[in-house]
Amino acid sequence: MLRRLTLPALLAAVLTVFMAAAPASAAEAPGVSEVASALKSSHIYVDDASAQDIPQAEIDAMASAAESAETPVYFVIVADGVFASETTSAAFLSELRDEVGEGTYALAAGGSKVLRSDVISEGDQRSIYNEWNRTANPVDGMVGVAGGADDAASSAQASGTFGLVLLGLLALAVVGGGFFIYNSKKKREAKAAQELLEIKQMATEDVVRLGEDIAQLDIDLSRVDDATRTDYTHAMDSYDRAKTQLDTIQRPEEIQEVTNSLEDGRYYMVATRARMQGEEVPDRRKPCFFNPQHGPSEQDVMWAPMGGAPRSVPACAACSHDVLSGAHPDVRMVEVDGQRRPYYDAGPAYAPYAGGYFGTDMMMGMFTGMMMGSMMGSMMGGGMMGAGMGGGYEGDMGGGDVGGGDFGGGDFGDFGGGGDFGGFGDF
Repeated sequence: MLRRLTLPALLAAVLTVFMAAAPASAAEAPGVSEVASALKSSHIYVDDASAQDIPQAEIDAMASAAESAETPVYFVIVADGVFASETTSAAFLSELRDEVGEGTYALAAGGSKVLRSDVISEGDQRSIYNEWNRTANPVDGMVGVAGGADDAASSAQASGTFGLVLLGLLALAVVGGGFFIYNSKKKREAKAAQELLEIKQMATEDVVRLGEDIAQLDIDLSRVDDATRTDYTHAMDSYDRAKTQLDTIQRPEEIQEVTNSLEDGRYYMVATRARMQGEEVPDRRKPCFFNPQHGPSEQDVMWAPMGGAPRSVPACAACSHDVLSGAHPDVRMVEVDGQRRPYYDAGPAYAPYAGGYFGTDMMMGMFTGMMMGSMMGSMMGGGMMGAGMGGGYEGDMGGGDVGGGDFGGGDFGDFGGGGDFGGFGDF
């Protein structure tokens, strides 16, 4: 009896060893129906693994760009390893196209990018795909795909419209004129979506900075007095409110609500620290004009932008010292159209961001003055206002508090350099 059991037992043991040594399966690909349902409702699908690394604000911005495109545009973002190869990814897009309909489909899977379209030419696809690969910021890359598809469709439709000119001036006026009005509206919507993305990213950095300030404070609420506890609680509530507002805004002007909450939270953090150190709570002042992340200002200083008239602005201790000593203060820099410039010289789209910190009346006057000075400087050959200052500023955005963190584009990844493009007839 013992001899009969020896061989089966040995086989079972060997089988157990091989099963234990088998590699874990790769990440499971989502179902076509699941992805198609998401694309039909919001033009974007992000799997659970990728969604953990992409801020909701950036997902919303990509969805807005896809939905506002003139032709159907759809984005699919999944984790690396979900598809075994780019051929598999392309085949998956082909199945999606059959279920969702014609359009331009962009898929990013870790280090792979695939672009497929049956509504724009192969030459336009090649240009869009190459630009996507060259764009360092992954969110900007996706938004650029939507804009490129829009432009390609516009060019194709413009060519068709030109043919109508041969049929008569009346056809041109009715059909061509209506098209250009519609196309302009779509382009404005795409531009607004990009502006919202940029301003949300800027405000996100401010929210993170306040959160870090709160986290670094060593406080035991059971051992402080009621006034200190109240101020600290107020700061926490303002921080939570800013995060909630940031997740829900849909238009650039709504960013003012976020920065207003941040201004409130920063003051109460200053008040909390003063109470804990036995110091007098400072009067409430506006944030530092040069960089609101510096917190409440300590005094007003006379300062003039390049080509502009002197004006009184609130400044923190460090920036006040720089201005009064003739040095460059640490100005908050933002990227606009591929160029870095002071936030107050970034155009009227940034006025609501500053308005939440300093008040709408003050900042609208400030931004209007900046723009007039900028235009006059350009006419005189001096370039955009603030250009003389930009070389000395490093700002807080480059390598700042968000890139690569919980909110920034660093965790999203750059999708790698691989991938391909083409029509749906390649499979």
